[in-house]
Amino acid sequence: MNVEELLEQYATGVLNFSGVDLAEANLSGAKLSGINLSNANLSIVNLSGANLSEANLTNAKLNIARLSGANLGSAILNNATLNVANLIRADLSRAQLRGASLIRAELIRADLSRADFLEADLTGADLREATLRQANLRQANLSEAVLKGASVTGANLEMANLNASDLSRSDLSGANLRDAELRQANLSHANLSGADLSGANLRWADLSGANLRWADLSGAKLSGANLVGADLSNANLTNTILIHADLTQAKLIRAEWIGADLTGATLTGAKLYATSRFGLKTEGMICEWVDLSPAGDRSIIQNFHSDDSRDFFNETPPTIRIIVDAALEHEANFAIAGAYYQIAQEYRGLKRPPSIESGRRRTVFTFHVDSDEALYATAYIVILPFLDAISTQKNISSMLEMINSEVVANQDLKSPQMVKQLNILVEQAMSQATTIKQMKKNIEVAAKLNFCKAPTQIILTNSSAYTLIVHDNPNFGKRFINRTALNASAYDRISHESTKYILPSLNMVMDFVKGFHYISH
Repeated sequence: MNVEELLEQYATGVLNFSGVDLAEANLSGAKLSGINLSNANLSIVNLSGANLSEANLTNAKLNIARLSGANLGSAILNNATLNVANLIRADLSRAQLRGASLIRAELIRADLSRADFLEADLTGADLREATLRQANLRQANLSEAVLKGASVTGANLEMANLNASDLSRSDLSGANLRDAELRQANLSHANLSGADLSGANLRWADLSGANLRWADLSGAKLSGANLVGADLSNANLTNTILIHADLTQAKLIRAEWIGADLTGATLTGAKLYATSRFGLKTEGMICEWVDLSPAGDRSIIQNFHSDDSRDFFNETPPTIRIIVDAALEHEANFAIAGAYYQIAQEYRGLKRPPSIESGRRRTVFTFHVDSDEALYATAYIVILPFLDAISTQKNISSMLEMINSEVVANQDLKSPQMVKQLNILVEQAMSQATTIKQMKKNIEVAAKLNFCKAPTQIILTNSSAYTLIVHDNPNFGKRFINRTALNASAYDRISHESTKYILPSLNMVMDFVKGFHYISH
């Protein structure tokens, strides 16, 4: 069958031309919408500007075919071969290309929106500035493909092979790249914000200057990757492998990276405001300084000498634990939740509610704070709902006096500014505690409960994993007092008389403070 015969029959309404051989034919500009060319031989055919929308080209051979500017919207090309085909500016939106072969095909500026390339072979294909929005490329082979400047927003590239591909300056925001292969891929200045890269293999990939804000890189492999100047703000890097990765001046503000392996990595100049520094592997890490300013503007710099950075990146999260010698009941749980809600309205240091471990005999409230110097002040506030608040607060004030006296006498701390900050924070806490007690009714309600009258221990843990008991009720763990049998006033009197806790030694207090990781402003 020749071209004239096909066009004549198509004009009369015939659509089925399955298996036809039209190799090297000229069908440029032909209007063949809805035609059935399944299993057809269309190699080296000229279909430039042709309308093949909704056509059936299943298993068709289109090797080296010219399809530039062709309309293949919603066409079916499953298992078709389009190797080295020219599809420049072609419209393949919503087309089905499952299992199709497009090796070294030219798809520059082609529209592939919502196209289905499941398990398709696009090895070495040229997709510069192509549109692949919400396309399905799951398990597709795009190794050595060029997608420079392409729009791949919201696309599914799960388990796709993108090894050595060029994705520089492409837009992959919101794309699914879970478990994808991206070894030695070029992603420099790419937009990967909100992308799912969990479990992806990005070894030796170039991500310099890339936007990875809110991206999920948990469990990803980034050994040897170039992340110089990349923006990883709020990214999930939990258990990510970053061995020998270069994170020079990378933005890691509020990133989550517990369990990350930074062995041999470079972090000089990284921006780390509000980023946790515990649970990391940092052997052989190179880091001369970091930026800890909220805006990443270098207004707060932490310089390191010799092994200082290793200590800095292996800190324990500073915590306050209130251990209550009683089981938590529903009524108390409700009242304390309300009390801490109201405290948080006045005291900004209480950013998160406590985690609660409720046992049969004891209850543990754990508060996480952002810095060591906030430990004493926050402890002064969070003890408010409990009867032991007065004695705990007195102990905190006494310990602060011990620290101040020692600093004046011996200049026994590396940073006098840190002690100044401690004093400021505790003074503010004292003032706010008075306001909270006067204004917040939930504190008063909680304080009347037997649970909040139970003996407590208050333990601080700093970022060097040193602990300090700031209050230990002498009745803690002693069950000989039947609290429920006593009236409120009798219990209050006994409790106050028995809480003469002996303060820790000066050496213990000073060692605890010396373990602070203080950031100089």
